[in-house]
Amino acid sequence: MCAAVLVVGSANADLVVPVDRRPAGGETVLGGDTVLSPGGKGANTAVAAGRLGADVALLGAVGSDPYGALLRDSLAGAGVSTTFLRVVDRPTGIAYITVTPDGENSILVSPGANSALTPADITSEALAGAAVVVLSLEVPLPTVEHAVRRAAAAGVTVVLNLSPAARLSASTLAAVDVLLVNEHEAAYLLRSDDADPRELLDLGPRAAVVTLGAKGAVVVDADGVTEVASPAVEAVDTTGAGDAFAGALAAALSEGTALVTAARRAVKVAAISVTRHGAQPSYPSSDELE
Repeated sequence: MCAAVLVVGSANADLVVPVDRRPAGGETVLGGDTVLSPGGKGANTAVAAGRLGADVALLGAVGSDPYGALLRDSLAGAGVSTTFLRVVDRPTGIAYITVTPDGENSILVSPGANSALTPADITSEALAGAAVVVLSLEVPLPTVEHAVRRAAAAGVTVVLNLSPAARLSASTLAAVDVLLVNEHEAAYLLRSDDADPRELLDLGPRAAVVTLGAKGAVVVDADGVTEVASPAVEAVDTTGAGDAFAGALAAALSEGTALVTAARRAVKVAAISVTRHGAQPSYPSSDELE
């Protein structure tokens, strides 16, 4: 029996280095001490949902190395089921992250074990009983597209966090219930920096949510466009904020919450996360939202 929220996605170790500025091509810049923390879009999303009390499982892959153990421990600590987390003969994925004093980050991901996730891993057992499947794109795209099709055919609500941005088939996008993108990913999909977010629905999904960082988010559905404001906070590290939003959104949707209301909750979760360092360590519990 699967959890109410099934996350299909990556699990990475985050190696975070604070820098005054990012190096230009051919330049060396000294940074601060490296901080190791559990991350990866899939694992982050699952932990964010788990911290909020959701019944959640991660379907992914890690290596049989210390980084994989770090991730399994973090998932278990957040109440995330690892029944469908494979241990494979490849190194655990690693994200190399630089963070500037304004809290902005740049990230280079080495997928490692995440690349071993195949369509065959999307089993009936994994989908059984799921209310929401949430996916991101740090795992092979054929696996993502297969998971979307299988979940949609099973009547499961599909939330696709199209990050990092990539082109997916029209049939895949047409099977998505909620397309989740940030401003840059929306511009990539619509091939314009100033396109109307309502055009995202022309790509096939039944609804879309565009996250806007400190400005909150915009929900687009059949009823129109709804702006969701974010609380004003002082950001220290934006790493994993989008994943916090995705996990909170999926958790709320799994409880039958309406999309706009779920987005309001997700905005609060993401806002809290950027006031703390790291990805998974920054995610709040449900008690902290009250």
